[in-house]
Amino acid sequence: MTFNPVPTRLVVMGVAGCGKSSLGQLGAAALGLPLLEGDDFHPAANVAKMRAGVPLSDEDRAAWLDTLAQQLASRTEGVVLTCSSLKRRYRERLRAAAPGLRFVFLQLSREQARERVAARPGHVFPVSLVDSQFEALEDPRDEPGVLALDAMRPLPELVAEISRWVRSVPAPGDEVRA
Repeated sequence: MTFNPVPTRLVVMGVAGCGKSSLGQLGAAALGLPLLEGDDFHPAANVAKMRAGVPLSDEDRAAWLDTLAQQLASRTEGVVLTCSSLKRRYRERLRAAAPGLRFVFLQLSREQARERVAARPGHVFPVSLVDSQFEALEDPRDEPGVLALDAMRPLPELVAEISRWVRSVPAPGDEVRA
């Protein structure tokens, strides 16, 4: 049985340096969906903190997550969002706004993340914050609607796997109707 969900709302998540933006862009194109870069919605105060090497607190992220939730809720035609979504309560906030929301969790080691972040000169997120991302990360693999992938695999393979998953596996809550 093939299941073709409409609409598809998908979050590409993981720590800094995992490849959210690259995979989000290619995945959105493959699925024929618009892309929202979560980092574009950070308030100026959050950007300033990150540039200064100060980790964001839950309070710093609250308004940002509310904005992302509003964006997801308004995109009834479907969307791919890039967002670190490090903690379960962040993911639950997004799920509440967009029932059936799916997450692609890009996994990599601390060292791999440090190397990738260091290779992005001028990016808002410095290498010094990578450890704080891993400290905040709550593994989502036991949650509904999560596809965990090795972030070090070639992007075309990751896109193909996401496309297969979205087209063949019902979104959370759709299993009964499938």
